[in-house]
Amino acid sequence: MFNRQKKWAVLFILPSFLVMAAVILYPFLYNIYISFTNMSLTHFRNYSFVGWQNYLAVFRSGLFWYFFFKTALWTFLNVFFHVVIGVFLALVLNQNLRGRAFFRTLLVLPWAVPQYITALTWRGMFNAEYGSVNLILGKLFGLSLPWLSTEWGAFAACLITNIWLGFPFMMVVALGGLQSIPKELYEAAAIDGSGFWARFRHITLPLLKPVMVPAVTLGIIWTFNNFNVVWLVSNGGEPSDKTHILISWVYKAGFTYFRIGYSAAFSMIIFGILLMISWSFIRRTRAAESVY
Repeated sequence: MFNRQKKWAVLFILPSFLVMAAVILYPFLYNIYISFTNMSLTHFRNYSFVGWQNYLAVFRSGLFWYFFFKTALWTFLNVFFHVVIGVFLALVLNQNLRGRAFFRTLLVLPWAVPQYITALTWRGMFNAEYGSVNLILGKLFGLSLPWLSTEWGAFAACLITNIWLGFPFMMVVALGGLQSIPKELYEAAAIDGSGFWARFRHITLPLLKPVMVPAVTLGIIWTFNNFNVVWLVSNGGEPSDKTHILISWVYKAGFTYFRIGYSAAFSMIIFGILLMISWSFIRRTRAAESVY
């Protein structure tokens, strides 16, 4: 009976496994293979094995370290503001407020709208001459900033757009975690004379940690690999390819300059970086351990 049930379980899992193998495992293994070749526009069919040459070319290039710094800064700032804004709004929405359901729905909308629409909308809003951002800044402070025509202006525009897109996810996760904390703990702490910050530090934060750490880990991976916002808001890394992060530069190197083997090696290095960050982050924070 056990063997028969096991066979049925394998039979039901098999279609999903085949689909995963076709769309994830095979492309991943093929990417590893071509990362060791000189495949490019001039060697698309007659490519040859070049060993570690592409990987060495990535690390010897100043572009890798430049874009790595940009990506690290991009990831840190985004995840920091996602968590801070998300947890703050979750704390507010966890109170007995009038119209709480309406505000919850309203604040989730940036996350619900497709990224392409949001990114292109923000790109129009950051237009130096006609965009609403400069129009508001001009009315209030008499400022007109060159958002998309300078390196750090375009970077700031991408950053603001992605913060807008990402904080609702952290808010929803934090709100779910807050609602699972027993109210009796806060009542007991209040009786003992603990203030808001003491309760937040000794009750809220420790009990939110098992919920937020996996969310932060996902946020790091998603933000590190967030191609859509950077590419669409900066119009492909403009000005002069200075607004790229690692993932957008890999795309341009592969599909604009057709350096396919080089791009494959670059993408494997990105995968290795994310794997190490995620593994180290989860181990250090002990996110997989039980709360109790």
